[in-house]
Amino acid sequence: MRGAVKFRRQHPIGPFMADFYCPAAKLSIEVDGAAHEQRQPQDLRRDEYMRSLGLTIVRVRASDVLANPEEVADGLMRLCTAAVGPSTTQPDG
Repeated sequence: MRGAVKFRRQHPIGPFMADFYCPAAKLSIEVDGAAHEQRQPQDLRRDEYMRSLGLTIVRVRASDVLANPEEVADGLMRLCTAAVGPSTTQPDG
């Protein structure tokens, strides 16, 4: 894959930590488990801060990742392709 999109795990962004971050796509992916239901005010503050930096935030339920990992990965690939272009996210032909 030429110029593959890279993700960083547990990446600090200001005072917050992104579960996964793709600098090329300016994309923060948050995998939310059951504990996030009690953390909604903190999550909203984090999302507002990250959006103020021009980032896109995607929240994915942990149960979806476990039950449908390929479907989740395909959706994230579509977002990356839209953000950075197909030549950096698709294999060479």
